[in-house]
Amino acid sequence: MPQYKQFPLADTAEGLTEADILNWHVKPGDEVKVNQIVVEIETAKAAVELPIPWAGVITELHVEPGQTVEVGTPILTIDTDPGGAPAEAPSPNGTAAAPAAAPAASAEEEMKPLVGYGSKTVTAKRRARKDAPAPVAAAPAEPVAAPAAPAAPVKGGYVPLAKPPVRKLAKDLGVDLHTLAADGRVITREDVQRAASGPAEPVATPSVSTVDAAGERRVPIKGVRKATAKAMVDSAFTAPHVTEFLTVDVTPMMELREKLKKSPAFAGIKLTPLAFAAKAVCLAAKRTPDVNASWDEENQEIVYKSYVHLGIAAATPRGLIVPKIRNAEQLSLPELAKALSELTDVARDGKTAPGDMINGSITITNVGVFGVDTGTPIITPGESAILAFGAIRDTPWVVDGEIKVRKVLQLALSFDHRVVDGQQGSQFLADVGMLLADPASAFIL
Repeated sequence: MPQYKQFPLADTAEGLTEADILNWHVKPGDEVKVNQIVVEIETAKAAVELPIPWAGVITELHVEPGQTVEVGTPILTIDTDPGGAPAEAPSPNGTAAAPAAAPAASAEEEMKPLVGYGSKTVTAKRRARKDAPAPVAAAPAEPVAAPAAPAAPVKGGYVPLAKPPVRKLAKDLGVDLHTLAADGRVITREDVQRAASGPAEPVATPSVSTVDAAGERRVPIKGVRKATAKAMVDSAFTAPHVTEFLTVDVTPMMELREKLKKSPAFAGIKLTPLAFAAKAVCLAAKRTPDVNASWDEENQEIVYKSYVHLGIAAATPRGLIVPKIRNAEQLSLPELAKALSELTDVARDGKTAPGDMINGSITITNVGVFGVDTGTPIITPGESAILAFGAIRDTPWVVDGEIKVRKVLQLALSFDHRVVDGQQGSQFLADVGMLLADPASAFIL
């Protein structure tokens, strides 16, 4: 007898509330195997491919590409016993039913760890709301013997974004987060407290993609673009930015690069100038740990880190992302060069895991790859400094009283003036410049 199960959208990253359906890799009638990739989704951090934990035949897809889906919502139905007698498959709208079947498996059996989900068990959980029925995914998926319960609707057409402590506060104060912000911004404690003490402001209706008579195309802001915009605004108007500039003759670095490229240690490794910059940042941060610290507003503390989780700003077809090289200070130059190459390839394909884009400590943005000399970069939220690495150009330069053509680049360091004083920022930038101008100076830092 057919056994129908509904596959819910799981939380693929800590605190994920929704995701956009990008592409289906299956269609109704397709036979699938355990852990086969069935759909590609886009979260606020990256594109992620989701495997299915059961084998069987796909009977129905419940969402269309481009649709935004709340975590826990069933996105497809699968018949795990297609050889059984015909029966009607369940649907999220609750209009279809299936004959009684064998007892359901436990939650751990139903949603066992999936390939690509990490090592922990994946479960789809959603916070209950007073005005909405419990979602299908809140209970273990099982063969249905009666009309399926409908998935909880997305109230107002959007999912409110808020951190777990803010959600708890809203629950304690009896505040419905849906009444606070429909524009995609993250709801704060102040928003909740304000709503608890007075009437909420009207909720704006989310925009819909349109093309007007003047030929202007409007695209909804979501996914990586939405997350990036929110983060940049928060950073620009929270951390007091200071930017300093330094022009550096990197001719010795470029000469050393040519020698090292022929070394057996770099066989098969793409050695770029950015690798030297990454090594210089790690070394200079040892002398000036303030640039590798973070400001904790809630606890009124500065957090100094014994590690360097180095962020590398990467432009992708889906927008700007900042994947991290964990414990970069422990890596040799060949290891850093290899890590950078791998990071770039994964980011370009849009396959960076959400967990690889959080908890950084300092960032490099390589504007030089676009032929740009320098800029005033915005600090990555949660960090205190970001270094812009400019284009390396043949430039007239005074050497021992004579003008010669040298390899020259410009560096720009933006830092949070709450954490980093001018002396500390200047010292760090000067150290990075010294290391790039004379790689042998690494021995004195």
